[in-house]
Amino acid sequence: MRLLFIRHGEPDYERDSLTKKGFKEAEYLAEYLAGEKIDKCFVSPLGRAKATAAPTLEKKQMTAVECQWLEEFPAKVIRPDKGYKINCWDFLPEDWTNVSEYYDKNLWAKTKLMEEGAVFSNYQEVTQSFDKLLADNGYVREGNLYRVTRANRDTLAFFCHFALECVLLSHLIGASPMVLWHGFCAAPSSVTTVFTEERREGKASFRISRFGDVSHLYVKEEEPSFFARYCETFDSDELHD
Repeated sequence: MRLLFIRHGEPDYERDSLTKKGFKEAEYLAEYLAGEKIDKCFVSPLGRAKATAAPTLEKKQMTAVECQWLEEFPAKVIRPDKGYKINCWDFLPEDWTNVSEYYDKNLWAKTKLMEEGAVFSNYQEVTQSFDKLLADNGYVREGNLYRVTRANRDTLAFFCHFALECVLLSHLIGASPMVLWHGFCAAPSSVTTVFTEERREGKASFRISRFGDVSHLYVKEEEPSFFARYCETFDSDELHD
């Protein structure tokens, strides 16, 4: 089985929609995905994800199942440098990298900050819903592997959000989401591909074959959006925080 995680196009967060550039990205994405085999589509309930999915669904004459758990990961914590609640996936490097627990897949959610924000309960809600969907499609989680009940080469596409995508990937590969949230960057409208590997019959794992692909933009000579990144050098006028 193949999974496609597609981040929404450049967002207009105030309207929960897309910018002019974002709508253009969605159209270029649709042109690319028109040639891809996709068997089922799932979409976040948020407007920016729906707007991104719409051109692809129209071109492929498909409908998408709306899943509440695909919305942007909602957990919030009191970030050390802010003093008020903010997304749990946006820390300054000097704050989270000094806490060894954040690198551990079993301990990252057990720090005081994460426990106060009930972050792990949100993580479980998302990953359990995801595992139910995978089970319905032939892959049942048992420990850190998946028992294959119906081996298949179907492609499932998820139109969602960056932090949420990192949650799902961390669950599939057994990693702390903190490392993915801060060590990876998926540009708007990017595509991440994950395949199953069944090296022994009935036992499957998931492997990422490409992350954050925006080749559909480069083909159109469209510069990827800067959203989700921060300043490359401190003296720039790019986003600092």
